[in-house]
Amino acid sequence: MTAAIEDSTAHQPRAQMALDAALKAGPSHAYLFRGPRGSGKREMARWFAAEILAGAAEDSADARRRALMVPSPHPDFVWLAPKGAQHMVEEVRERVIRASAYRPYEGGKRVFVIEAAEAMRDESQNALLKTLEEPPGFVHLILLSSEPSALLETIASRCQPVDFAPLPPEAVEASLRESGGGGEGNEIAAAARLSAGDLELARLLLTEQGRKLRGEVEGFATAVLSDGDAAPSWRAMLKTAEEAGEEAESVAREALESEKEAGMKRSARDIGDAAKRAGRRRRTELLDLGLRLLAAWFRDLTAVASGAADLAYNADRLDLLRPQADGLDPSAARRAVELVEDTRRRLDLNVSEELALEALQFRLGRTVSDALIRRPQSSK
Repeated sequence: MTAAIEDSTAHQPRAQMALDAALKAGPSHAYLFRGPRGSGKREMARWFAAEILAGAAEDSADARRRALMVPSPHPDFVWLAPKGAQHMVEEVRERVIRASAYRPYEGGKRVFVIEAAEAMRDESQNALLKTLEEPPGFVHLILLSSEPSALLETIASRCQPVDFAPLPPEAVEASLRESGGGGEGNEIAAAARLSAGDLELARLLLTEQGRKLRGEVEGFATAVLSDGDAAPSWRAMLKTAEEAGEEAESVAREALESEKEAGMKRSARDIGDAAKRAGRRRRTELLDLGLRLLAAWFRDLTAVASGAADLAYNADRLDLLRPQADGLDPSAARRAVELVEDTRRRLDLNVSEELALEALQFRLGRTVSDALIRRPQSSK
């Protein structure tokens, strides 16, 4: 068992107990692993699939070893991840639905894992429905989803649910320190707290891109609190999100074109559309992350202004938070958090990003100016 899988089993005891019981009783034909990103669903799915394949193989140790490899060379283990914002319909049909009709190449089981199952279009989900309803006895499907509400009810109802909880900050921090992925001291602690249990997000916050976004968020908050112009900061946030989207689009396009060259049916239009969706999705994710970090900053100001600095998520920024919290009414900081969250909801409704951020700047400034006890210029 790999270290990542051991971490997942240690921090998801309920999921581990449910899957252990399933292996003893005989696994069901379909499972839905549901829970937040970075909570260990992928690692547990790989372990569970390996155990299913090992249990039906003559050489269980070898089958388990190959199934645990990434990517896995086991011929009866199919792992499908979206190349862009969505799974390609034909890929779901070819690699899961049609492939599930073939008997195992070795052993007695076949396992199909669909990562980010919510990224399947309705057409793909409807096509998969018959496979879920009448699967061959040797087929087991595992769907992973961070947004199970986006799945059709007919899909979710035909899968046995396995719930995953967010990882505790201590577990995220320990994993970051063990992996040596960058950062040290309080920066790692801050990334763990800000990630809300999402290990992938915590790792992102320790990259150049994550640090850049945090700096832009701090600039936004600082400008608001000092009656300055926050526009340069939120425009920088937009640019960072745009650059991330362009990078994601390029990566998705390259992957899809490689698959086309390898024989997968792909039209130029399909490739272009899928790549653009991947770019838009990544852009939206980064902008939303910026707003989440902004809400966390004002949440920390509430904690510091209330004398609870030890509860701050931004543990590596207390030297900035303390002077900003000096003289700030905690209720104003709490109201600022609500305004940021309201802007996140507005962006979900496709409101203009520029207008929404400009309005947020104005509303935050008015809220803070109405409640802040002004300090002497020399103490700012």
